[in-house]
Amino acid sequence: MTATLMDGKSVAAQTKQILREEAEYMKKVGVEPKIATILVGDDAPSKVYLASKHRAAEEIGIRSENHTLSGIAKEGEVAELIDSLNTDSSVSGILLQLPLPQHLDGRRMIERISPAKDVDGLTSENMGRLVYGQASLIPCTPRGVMGLLHFYKIPIAGQRAVIINRSALVGKPLFHLLLAEDATVTVCHSKSRDLLGITRQADILISAVGRRPQFSVTREMVRDGAVVIDVAMNRVAGKLIGDVDFEGVSPKASYITPVPGGVGPMTVIMLMENTLVAAAKQHGLKEASVPIL
Repeated sequence: MTATLMDGKSVAAQTKQILREEAEYMKKVGVEPKIATILVGDDAPSKVYLASKHRAAEEIGIRSENHTLSGIAKEGEVAELIDSLNTDSSVSGILLQLPLPQHLDGRRMIERISPAKDVDGLTSENMGRLVYGQASLIPCTPRGVMGLLHFYKIPIAGQRAVIINRSALVGKPLFHLLLAEDATVTVCHSKSRDLLGITRQADILISAVGRRPQFSVTREMVRDGAVVIDVAMNRVAGKLIGDVDFEGVSPKASYITPVPGGVGPMTVIMLMENTLVAAAKQHGLKEASVPIL
């Protein structure tokens, strides 16, 4: 058996064309979507991630602007900037690039963002809506994972899904998204016992640990025919890899994501979709409020 590659790059490209058409329509009816990003400090990976997001925005037709603050900026400075963007009617969405410098309280800064402009879907209000199945702004990486499952028509209802991650960015939102589609979901973490026994039961196995080479999803951890989604990104010996031993796991899986080129491109494109959704809701439009994937 050879696993089908879940090509996030290709799916994102197809979605990008749909979003481009949506953005054009919105402009015709007088709504110009715009995303504002905030970078605190000069973290190199963060700069790379932001560049990809601004590039995607430009290709789709979403206006974008970046606000950079010093790495020693005080909490009040960040809060003041967020407040100004909250009240700026031209801004549809606000993205606070994480991680923040250690002296800043990231949770407090995220909560400062207006839920209506929270295109990362991380405020307590939007997370709460997710729990009740009422969220329109959903965390981008989990939304990207679900987009891949939908695009490849992977059955979810009744399936056993295992997530190796319990963060608010990935694991917890994914739990609720999969549960909402009637999967039986198990969330694993560093204190979980018998991880091997749990993962071998998974029809859908999602890993987002990001600590290779200390942790790896190996062939022995995967049941025959499982769908394996690798969310993690690790740079080892100058090479970008995920959690999954791709060569070892591929022969056992039915579907598998590559790293890079799997979930990463989907995360970016879901941020763009969230921006259009936010803009549409702010201006009373319904057309852009229906998820594409």
